[in-house]
Amino acid sequence: MRLAKPFFQLPVLFDVERLQYEVAALPAEAWVSHPDSLAGNSAARLISAGGAETDSVHGQMLGTRWLTTMPYVQQVLAGFGVVWSRSRLMRLAPGARVPEHADINYHWHTRVRLHVPILTRPQVRFHCDGETVHMAAGEAWIFDNWRRHHVENGSSADRVHLVADTTGTAAFWRFACGPTPPKAQWRTMPWDPDAMPRLLTESVQQSPIMPAAEVQWLIDDLRAELTMNAKGPDSGARVTRFGLLLESFVQDWRQLCALHGVSGRARPEFERLASAVHQAARPLAAGLVMRTNNAGALLVLEKRVLQHLLAADGTGA
Repeated sequence: MRLAKPFFQLPVLFDVERLQYEVAALPAEAWVSHPDSLAGNSAARLISAGGAETDSVHGQMLGTRWLTTMPYVQQVLAGFGVVWSRSRLMRLAPGARVPEHADINYHWHTRVRLHVPILTRPQVRFHCDGETVHMAAGEAWIFDNWRRHHVENGSSADRVHLVADTTGTAAFWRFACGPTPPKAQWRTMPWDPDAMPRLLTESVQQSPIMPAAEVQWLIDDLRAELTMNAKGPDSGARVTRFGLLLESFVQDWRQLCALHGVSGRARPEFERLASAVHQAARPLAAGLVMRTNNAGALLVLEKRVLQHLLAADGTGA
């Protein structure tokens, strides 16, 4: 999700000792390798689709068996009063890094990732759009993952963060991005052994056909970021041609939705239109990128829009 600046530290502090105790109690089998097989990166799933060992972002999100053993982590998450999507502990081995990238997938268009560091040292550095911070244990941070970012663990110990995805309530956004109060007024959340927190989790059921209004919203956002990575005499014209192709696609998608609805009826017609715009976009996309993060326009179109126009199984379940 795009933010007004690369990093925001939230005015809240957590019980580091208790967080570290719960992480240390996890068995080795809780930790799995990174979905992209990044060296030195591993994770323990805490909230997942169906509470299972999966990295899917669709379906009813539920706490995993590992989360049930971590009552204070549950209190931390519940204390924000938001609905959580996929959430994990993310571990970065000594000397390891997360390579520079920008999060361009559909999932991130409306979600932000909260970081609560649990095990860390000053040599762990988080970089985003030219700014660098060290997130200290027990703090809470969010960052603009549409911008290019990377992480380096320059220490001799594992780094472990609680990372949790949410769209956030209005109150959350005022708390996260509003004026920062003096540190003496920051909220603290001590460990309460008697608390029984209620976690709110997403139920993401993809529509069989993406509604036209959402397609328009996604395409408008993409077009607003379009630029050329190298200026030339025809740069403006190429941006315009690509933009007009996307505008025409939205108009035709809206007509199909008007004719057939979004229940999945006449799916082949929607598939043909999606395929046609994909093929037409390929020769027009050379050199076209997103202004903020330099991601290729065609790749963003594919990962943020085209891959999510129709539910994979045709039902949206």
